[in-house]
Amino acid sequence: MDSLQGSSLGDQPDGFRSGFVSFVGRPNTGKSTLTNALVGEKIAITADQPETTRHPIRGLVHRDDAQIVVVDTPGLHRPRTLLGERLNEIVKDTYADVDVIGVCVPANEKVGPGDRWIVDNVRHIAPNVSLMGIVTKTDAATKDEVGAQLMALHDLLGGVDVVPCSAKDGFQLTTLIDVLTSHLPEGPKFYPDGHVTDEDRDTRIAELIREAALSGLRDELPHSVAVDVDEILPNHDRPDVLDIHAVIYVERPGQKKILLGKNNRRMGRIISQSRRSLIELMGHNVFVDLRIKVLDNWQSDPKSLGRLGF
Repeated sequence: MDSLQGSSLGDQPDGFRSGFVSFVGRPNTGKSTLTNALVGEKIAITADQPETTRHPIRGLVHRDDAQIVVVDTPGLHRPRTLLGERLNEIVKDTYADVDVIGVCVPANEKVGPGDRWIVDNVRHIAPNVSLMGIVTKTDAATKDEVGAQLMALHDLLGGVDVVPCSAKDGFQLTTLIDVLTSHLPEGPKFYPDGHVTDEDRDTRIAELIREAALSGLRDELPHSVAVDVDEILPNHDRPDVLDIHAVIYVERPGQKKILLGKNNRRMGRIISQSRRSLIELMGHNVFVDLRIKVLDNWQSDPKSLGRLGF
């Protein structure tokens, strides 16, 4: 997995395990939230809309006996655009190279055809990769519902390990890490202690702005939103402030109006929300300058996709 791993580092104790883990599941099963909870820091944005994640995001879980690289990927889905096709190819390449795939289903939604479609595709894409089941969002279900879901997922996956957990309240996250570790091969550390993610600064900034832009949106508009960071400069008048200039792209003029909102109020909320997140990320004060541009049907245009890094 040369494209995902770093160099091995130093000597590890006998029996040390290391490897790559990815989660798969229907939209909104809590994969990115679970990734953040395991890593202990927000590295993947979350939103109410499906298909929020657009590129593999790698986060590290460090233990005395193991190092787990959690790879949060776009969801495997039936593509409707060229962007969707490209994301699916990225997902397939990632799944074929990881050591463990955790199939996620929420405790409060019954296993259905969508779950079976995903499992069938994962087994076809990565027939030699270990599978395990993860029942997420146990905080949103009764004990009986969780028990029924464990049985259903156990049956769907043919008897592999299944763990219930909640990223929201931390229920069984340590147990989940134990089980994931047991499926990893013995090997060296790939990253130094304390390393959290491979995401570069500008990508994390763009994602946090996109998260703010997605807040409260519905229907198809969220899929049409992309963000590109223009430049990050020190503020000449305020040395303790960084000026972040970025562009939010949409596909149609009507979508631009929705993001701006009446009297630019929604845009003001996007700037305010993203600024709070960016201050936390950067560790000091920032000024956020956002513009909205229309890039016609960028999700299906090869040139536009390349311009936006897809």
